[in-house]
Amino acid sequence: MPRPRSARPTQRDIAEMAGVSITTVSHVVNGTRAVAEETKAAVLRAIETTGYTGDAIARSLVTGGTRSIGMAISLVANPYFAALMHAIEREASANGYTVLLADTHDTAGTERDVVRALRSRRVDGLLITPAPGDGSVLGELVSLDVPTVLMDRLTTRTDIDQVGAENIQATSALTAHLASLGHRRIGMISGAPGLTTSDERVLGYRLGLGRSGLSWSPDLVACGQSSRDGGGLALSTLLALPEPPSALVVANDSMMVGVLHEARRRGLRIGQDLPVVVYDDVEWADLVDPPLTTMAQPIDEIGRRAVQLLLARLADPGRPAETVRLPPTLRHRASCGCS
Repeated sequence: MPRPRSARPTQRDIAEMAGVSITTVSHVVNGTRAVAEETKAAVLRAIETTGYTGDAIARSLVTGGTRSIGMAISLVANPYFAALMHAIEREASANGYTVLLADTHDTAGTERDVVRALRSRRVDGLLITPAPGDGSVLGELVSLDVPTVLMDRLTTRTDIDQVGAENIQATSALTAHLASLGHRRIGMISGAPGLTTSDERVLGYRLGLGRSGLSWSPDLVACGQSSRDGGGLALSTLLALPEPPSALVVANDSMMVGVLHEARRRGLRIGQDLPVVVYDDVEWADLVDPPLTTMAQPIDEIGRRAVQLLLARLADPGRPAETVRLPPTLRHRASCGCS
């Protein structure tokens, strides 16, 4: 009489169905030894039929890893992060890893809690977009030798792997483009304070002004807090100046949404009454009227390189830390006032 099946399939169930030994099933599941293709196919068919998943934590006690990556990221800070998350999942899956996602809410306290929760799940390594704060979480991870890669918001540290887009030269190019169109009072809506991306894009804006022979005025920079509502309020602040800017550089797409709404509320035509360029590129950038001139980050490549850096760290814990800066691409459309 056949042995009753448990509610949760085991390797013994797979072995009986495929007509092989439990040892053979283990080799197929864990990739520990080559198995004849016909035998492997039989085992894989049995796995698919039963829905067997194995016990990742039990395997981790033997192999020293769970084949999982923790990702700590803010799901609400910027639509860009959702695209980055998908790119990471694709690359991780292609390398046989699963991704456990935790939302930091872009606050240092929540980031600390979710990072510790991910570590308690025995993830092999961590991918983090750091929240604004004192950096204590990163210090803790480095001191504990936890394999970690920072994404997007990079630091000046040289003891941790990190990958993100180049910000300074890219924002300089956006600013210089507006200057080349004859604008002499170019304003900027900057991101939330405490973020390296915010600081670097402001620096790029100042660099672009200098390269165009224009002077820097702090009055022409308004903080949009990296949010939609903040972007609208920042635009109101700049337009209230005795001599408002004739064109704008917006530091991310979330704030650009606020700019579009506030401009519409005031009856201003983007590209005509108010030429605008924006760092970031989203799906709808070429669908609004007029289409937005943007600096598009290489999101897919950032995601791929982040996973690759983490896997390289897992394979060689002693390798030197690496910082990768990837160039964004200017997508010239009509919001800058060009016909």
